[in-house]
Amino acid sequence: MRRTISIQFWSILAVILFQDAIWASPPAALVFQTDFGLKDGAVSAMKGVAFGVSPQIPQYDLTHEIPAFNIWEAAYRLKQTVPFWPAGTVFVNVVDPGVGTERKGVVAKTRNGHFIVTPDNGTLTLLAENPGIESVRLIDTTQHRRPGSEASYTFHGRDIFAYVGAKLASGQITFDQVGRDLGNECVRLAHTPPSLKDGILTGTIAVLDPQYGNVWSDIPKQLFDQLNLKTGAVLQFKIRHDGKLVISGKAPYEDTFGRVEPGKPLIFLNSLLNVAVALNQGNFAAKYKVSSGLGWTIELQVVP
Repeated sequence: MRRTISIQFWSILAVILFQDAIWASPPAALVFQTDFGLKDGAVSAMKGVAFGVSPQIPQYDLTHEIPAFNIWEAAYRLKQTVPFWPAGTVFVNVVDPGVGTERKGVVAKTRNGHFIVTPDNGTLTLLAENPGIESVRLIDTTQHRRPGSEASYTFHGRDIFAYVGAKLASGQITFDQVGRDLGNECVRLAHTPPSLKDGILTGTIAVLDPQYGNVWSDIPKQLFDQLNLKTGAVLQFKIRHDGKLVISGKAPYEDTFGRVEPGKPLIFLNSLLNVAVALNQGNFAAKYKVSSGLGWTIELQVVP
């Protein structure tokens, strides 16, 4: 009889544990972006903190090659990447030239349900425009900080942001428990939106394709389509830096690189469906000494 009861007990316990395992929500993905590079142990230290919070959290890299202190590029890489991850994914961004100062450490929730753990220094600018920020919470560092790190002021990426991101991804805290509600306001970098006026498209060179040297603007397909162009149409382009002309030229609008000869320029829609300029099998940015950021602009006009 005792053997039968014992078997029944362990069988019931096994069923309960199995059901709990099925019903328990798995951890969300945790995705890291920094300007640290991979030459030292900084990124690994952040991942170690997250692993210590929960070994079950799946950890991934967005990039660690943001140019040092470049908040604008950090904002753009988030815009480029975040929409392609499932809702609930937690992103930890550490491009933080103001580390240790009065700048806020926050968690933002986008309208699509992603979470961004970041210093509030402009990194959220482009996500605030699209898809929009639903809510921002100030990280309560009296409650949410790596234990024993109170004397550290220069590595909040490890001691605060990775730690909070891991607690959020693992479900140990909810978004509402992060800290005080700040509404949906965040620091935004001032930039001029793309425009079409008198047949001239104007936009910012938002970022470069670093592997190939393609020049990516922020001019969206919806605005470009107002030119009513067919592939093969030739456009005049002018690229300026702080108002000074860097290069002026002509290139056809094509749907892919192989439509022009190697080494020749083309205008196309990139993977985000924004207007871009490139050399087929060449490096446009390097050849013409073009860079990116808020001081770099491009104009496009159809050649009659």
